[in-house]
Amino acid sequence: MSEETQLIDLAVQGDRSAFTALVEMNQERLFASMIQVTGSPDEAEEVVQEAFIRAFIKLDTFQRNSQFFTWLYRIAFNSALTRKRRNRVRVSLDHWRESNGLEVADPADAVDEPMLRQERVNRVRAAIQILSEDHRTILVLREMQERSYEDIAEILEISIGTVRSRLSRARNQLKVTLEAMENEEEAMPGSDSPS
Repeated sequence: MSEETQLIDLAVQGDRSAFTALVEMNQERLFASMIQVTGSPDEAEEVVQEAFIRAFIKLDTFQRNSQFFTWLYRIAFNSALTRKRRNRVRVSLDHWRESNGLEVADPADAVDEPMLRQERVNRVRAAIQILSEDHRTILVLREMQERSYEDIAEILEISIGTVRSRLSRARNQLKVTLEAMENEEEAMPGSDSPS
C-alpha cells in the first residue's frame, strides 16, 4: 500500500493531518496545472483552494479507479470552467493587443532569437484564449500539460474517440486563428508599406 493510499484511508476516517499531507503532496503540481488552465496565478490559487475544499468534503466518494491527482485535477478543472463561465468576458483581438502592448516589429529591426521565440509563444497563447472553451480546454490538457488521451477522456468525461476528434478540430482552429492573427498584423498600417 502506497503512502498516498494510506493517507487517503486516514483522511476518509477524519484524520485532518492526513488530508493536509495529501494537500502538500499535490498542491504545487495542481497549482502549476491550473495556471495553464486559467492563465492567471491569482485565479489558479483560488481554483486550487476551492478544489481542495471540495476534495475534502467529497473524499469518501473517491472510487480509486484513477490516480488521486487525476481525481483532484478533475475537481479543480471543473471549478475553473465554472468560474470562467460565470465571469465570461469576450476579449477581441484588438483589445488583447492594446492591453498586452503587442505591436508588430519593424522588419528592419534586428531582433534576437529568444525574443522572437517569446513573441511566438505569446501569439500562440493569445490564439488559444480566442478559441472556444472546448477547443482551448483540450489543447491545454494535451499540448501544454502533456496529458494522455486516457487522462483527458477521464477528466472531461468523454470517450477517447471524442478526445481525438475534438483535439483534431482544436488544432485546426488554432492554425486558422494564428493565420488570421498574422494576416491582421501584416495588414496593419505602416507594418510593411513604404512611407
